[in-house]
Amino acid sequence: MAKNKNLLPILVMIALFAMIAFVTNLCSPMAVIVKNQFGASNLESQIGNYGNFIAYLLMGIPAGMLLKRIGYKKTALLALVVGFVGVFIQYMSGWESLEHCAFAVYLVGAFIGGFCMCMLNTVVNPMLNILGGGGNKGNQLIQIGGVFNSAAAVAVYILMGALIGDAAKAHVADATPALFIAMAVFAVAFVVISFTKIDEPQQTVEVKTGEKDKYSAFSFRHFKLGILAIFLYMGIEVGTPTYILQYLTALPEAGGMGMDAGIVGLIVAVYWLMMLVGRFVGGAIGGKVSSRAMITVASAVSILLIAFGMFAPTTATVNIPGVDWANLSLIWAEVPVGIFAFILVGLCTSVMWGGIFNMAVEGLGKYTAIASGAFMTMVFGCAVMVAIQAWIADLTGSYLISYFVPLGCAAYILFYALVGSKNVNKDIPVE
Repeated sequence: MAKNKNLLPILVMIALFAMIAFVTNLCSPMAVIVKNQFGASNLESQIGNYGNFIAYLLMGIPAGMLLKRIGYKKTALLALVVGFVGVFIQYMSGWESLEHCAFAVYLVGAFIGGFCMCMLNTVVNPMLNILGGGGNKGNQLIQIGGVFNSAAAVAVYILMGALIGDAAKAHVADATPALFIAMAVFAVAFVVISFTKIDEPQQTVEVKTGEKDKYSAFSFRHFKLGILAIFLYMGIEVGTPTYILQYLTALPEAGGMGMDAGIVGLIVAVYWLMMLVGRFVGGAIGGKVSSRAMITVASAVSILLIAFGMFAPTTATVNIPGVDWANLSLIWAEVPVGIFAFILVGLCTSVMWGGIFNMAVEGLGKYTAIASGAFMTMVFGCAVMVAIQAWIADLTGSYLISYFVPLGCAAYILFYALVGSKNVNKDIPVE
């Protein structure tokens, strides 16, 4: 898969992949806290997600430029410092002395955390693709990194579900242990990466000739359509579990099921467990199956599952398992069968990120570093799509109807896999 000399850098990049998921996925469970402590609506409760992912919009291009100027390792180290500061500020929002401005403090922390996640994503994805040699092997490494990314996401939902407990009494201070874990991981990772030798990908030396390069990453149609695909993909990956959580914990008079947040946290964690399983399979077959084939199947199945979940009768129920890690026991919870379909979407989204990235940057050559930054910019699609889904849920009073948003996103990704991902600009020099 990769040469032995690349093993340590690969392991470091995979560890960073896990960190990205841990911090990013704090936002959705924190929405339950925000709704209770600050009396927020569905739209307002996702303020953490908005701040986190809007930061991608502002930091994507600068992060790509940092890669070119200071390299992958220094960019990663800088990102870890930024991440520590962001999580610490979120922790501060739980201080009684800052109660009068806690909402604003939390938003600032989530926003700064988003800068960190963007920078780390800009480092990790192209680095794994390069270490794998691009193509199917590059996609395979990204999928393997995704396994650990999903494992960290599972851990967050289980941990936060246990910490929140009764959603009606949830406060920011309840999340303190999770925030401390995140800060500790940032600190340890900073030390480890500082002493790890990472061979930087050779950057193209730009010779100033007075003539501006008439081409860029945006000269490639498949790249432009690809960053739109990742913009919409975020609406599926994050929107699907976020509104399972909201739907199951909301009171019946608010259109929900009124379930205990601790139990729901274990259930929603199964979605991320599905992503872990899917990425494990994707990593195993990634060297033999093309990204285009993977994404075609995954997006088509997503459409079917989301549509079924929306329109299946809520009176038809099924028992869903969850693991109570504190007591090392299996718990079962009865939920509408449509929720189970939404959870299975995790199997499909598992391979989408790596596959879309692999197809979008394939054949870009010297434009890859800046392209990676632009690619990360479009991750702010999560803020937009989650907000649209929340607005629809508030407008219609139905969480299920709001799933038209991820349904439309999945339809576009199917189009991208079948048509939009083909490189029709092979005449552009990339050396």
